[in-house]
Amino acid sequence: MDTGFAPERGKVGMWPEGAAYLDGRFMPLAEAKIPITDWGYRRSDVTYDVVSVWDGAFFRLPDHLARFRRARNELRLKPDEDDAAIRAILHELVRRTGLKRAYVAMDCLRARPPKGVPFSPLNARSYLLAFACPYVWLFAPEVIERGIHAIVAKTPRVPPESIDPTVKNFNWGDLTRALFEAADAGADTAILVDRDGFVTEGPGYNVFAIRDGRVVNPDRGALEGITRKSVHELCDELGIALEVRKLPVEELRDADEILFATTAGGVMPVTRLDGRIYGNDRPGPLSARLRERYWARRAEGWHAEPVEYGEG
Repeated sequence: MDTGFAPERGKVGMWPEGAAYLDGRFMPLAEAKIPITDWGYRRSDVTYDVVSVWDGAFFRLPDHLARFRRARNELRLKPDEDDAAIRAILHELVRRTGLKRAYVAMDCLRARPPKGVPFSPLNARSYLLAFACPYVWLFAPEVIERGIHAIVAKTPRVPPESIDPTVKNFNWGDLTRALFEAADAGADTAILVDRDGFVTEGPGYNVFAIRDGRVVNPDRGALEGITRKSVHELCDELGIALEVRKLPVEELRDADEILFATTAGGVMPVTRLDGRIYGNDRPGPLSARLRERYWARRAEGWHAEPVEYGEG
């Protein structure tokens, strides 16, 4: 892999608890801090992406880098590092942790205008923050195994005309409210719908309904997830009918099966929604098949880019 950018190389496994790159410098994750006056913190003026490392290889790293670049362009965030540099930095971060299974994040934040210039984002520089730490499961593996319990939240999803959901962002106010709703109902998580009653997404994952052997995935109000894309490819590979379209919430409730998809957990079946039990309270046959196939393909090196651990 020739990126044209060669970051300073550290010792393999020197920071097993986590490694960070912040504004041009590598450091242990615990030492990474941003100024509290920066707009990335004070105004959520930031975008991010997350890629997984499994068995020593990145999964779909080019897709994540491309989505991260598009998000930066949409928000007019322009760090010094280009895609090639970011790729090299991510490899070096994982190398310094020595981890074979890792959660690897890349953020681009806006700073704050310096003194003496108009207080405008036009005058605030952008910078890169990235880190690698042990792999993060959005839900515990045993919860995924038995199937996730969810509710449909009363909190509506923020409209895409206000905040573009295809650009990963930290504007999680509606998602956080929905998670509290789920906790109050004794559920694991929530699904949000828009004001027209169509399914969007959940806090950190895409949503799929399965009915009569067909998989339906919302075409609006949600992140265009990389694991979502993987599910689309698996449906094609397995000969499963897939529809990407508006998904009314009542159609979701009437589904035979429901599943979620995210980098932090892969393909995850749902067994309860608003108290209704699906599939005898166990993952349904198509959900289970897609989940098993996803991890089998990962083990085969599907869309894999081996981490350059090297020597040292």
